[in-house]
Amino acid sequence: MESNIGWVTCGSAIKLTHTDSGGYYQLSSNGHQWGGGSSQQVVTLVRSEDGGHSTLWLVVEDETQTEPCMPGTPIKCGDYIRLTHLQTQKNLHTHQVRSALSGQQEVSAFGENGVGDVLDDWQVMCTTDKQYWSRGTQVRFKHRETGKYLSSSKNHEFNDRNCRNCPILNHLEAAGTGRVDSTSYFKADVGVYLSH
Repeated sequence: MESNIGWVTCGSAIKLTHTDSGGYYQLSSNGHQWGGGSSQQVVTLVRSEDGGHSTLWLVVEDETQTEPCMPGTPIKCGDYIRLTHLQTQKNLHTHQVRSALSGQQEVSAFGENGVGDVLDDWQVMCTTDKQYWSRGTQVRFKHRETGKYLSSSKNHEFNDRNCRNCPILNHLEAAGTGRVDSTSYFKADVGVYLSH
């Protein structure tokens, strides 16, 4: 069910659209590994029409929870979550490794079958006064361990000059940034949402 109303819930498979790039790019991953840096699985942003299943992420409980969150439970603003890439079952991850283009913090996908570590935990930072993460509204994702925000910019695009013949040509870099600005706004506006 695709909808712009209601809440983002545990167990939902969502697409995260980056609003600062015009709403045309979505968070994505695939089986490729970074050639440098951590050598972990690549996470970038792709144009929404090119993403398909590579842009679906499962919303699940954070690493500190001993029990899975109940499917269909609304995610509260301020909650910590993990985002597990649906196709590869690796978690959205960042660490103190320099990102390829902007020299900020590398974002990757990590773990096996959804099992990773505490560097996979992100706090949902709402931009409204609502209690729950609302579909179609801008949020930021703040990394638990490093305090960096998930971000992207059209100024940091993989192209023929910096990534000739590479499999992520025309993708935007995903990075962790210490700046609190428009580059770190995302919204969940398309997906398969679970409810009670």
